[in-house]
Amino acid sequence: MRRTAASIVSIIAVGALLSGCGYRTEDRAISGGLIGAGTGALIGGATGGNAGTGALIGGAVGALGGAATSGNDVNLGKPVWR
Repeated sequence: MRRTAASIVSIIAVGALLSGCGYRTEDRAISGGLIGAGTGALIGGATGGNAGTGALIGGAVGALGGAATSGNDVNLGKPVWR
């Protein structure tokens, strides 16, 4: 069961990573939060910790990081939700 959950989280994280960051601060915060949540859940689950806690911490850090960066720093294009 743990491997299945980790595989699903990995697929979601890769999908979020490839979905694009966007130019607007809001888009960058959303995509950063999604990437951070997926990565945090994956790391939390893989290390034997709580995947939910990892997702919450990773999502918060990712959203802050996405909001703090500029579209000129890293830009993967238009996000899929736009």
